[in-house]
Amino acid sequence: MALHDTMARASAVRRDGEPVRFRKQLTLLAATLFCLGGLALTIDLPVARWCRDPRLPREAMRLLNFSEAFAHGTGAAALLVVVLVLDPRLRLPRLGRGAIDAGARDFLRIVAATFAGGLIVDLIKASVARVRPRAADLAAVQSAIDTFSTAALLPSSTSHADVASFPSGHAAVAAGFGAALAWRYPRAAVLFAVIAALAAAQRVVSSAHYPSDVACGAAIGLCGAALCLGDRGRSVEATADS
Repeated sequence: MALHDTMARASAVRRDGEPVRFRKQLTLLAATLFCLGGLALTIDLPVARWCRDPRLPREAMRLLNFSEAFAHGTGAAALLVVVLVLDPRLRLPRLGRGAIDAGARDFLRIVAATFAGGLIVDLIKASVARVRPRAADLAAVQSAIDTFSTAALLPSSTSHADVASFPSGHAAVAAGFGAALAWRYPRAAVLFAVIAALAAAQRVVSSAHYPSDVACGAAIGLCGAALCLGDRGRSVEATADS
């Protein structure tokens, strides 16, 4: 009995401490991506010019375009419904039932972590104008800093979305969604990271964003996820044992 109690206490400490370390890892990764985003300003224009003409194999482009569903708000919402249906321990909160149970609480955290970064990005876009690669006169601009001005717009551009390049909302959603799924299903964390990276790459290849946009957007998505994921164990196995 004493050995069992000791093991139970050790397991509880491990479960309580694991998400704290996970959030710290997200924060560290976000800081790294912010730094990379600053450095990426030096390659934004060469990469944007390279992406103006289709250069990747057709199948590679199909894979990248398919991964965008992981980053698009509607696509992520649809995938969240799939997660809710397939994971028997997750459930929608029941109104009028008092306290929210663990399954509903976890699902709400996953949803919040997925979209928190995207909402932050929308606030930033409202005050920061940057011309998207597809709408910029890349032959005329001298540096990436020049794209933070409507003067870089092509004369044919008339859409307000063409000056909403920084940061990338898709990258923020992809990073937040990937982090939330890794928190819940740690065994597949690498897979979720790869899909999020592909979704971010798609935004660059499609001339929707510069590398610095997606790096900073992903960093914001990770910060939002770190704020939303709580102190509860992050794995299905931990939930099953509790």
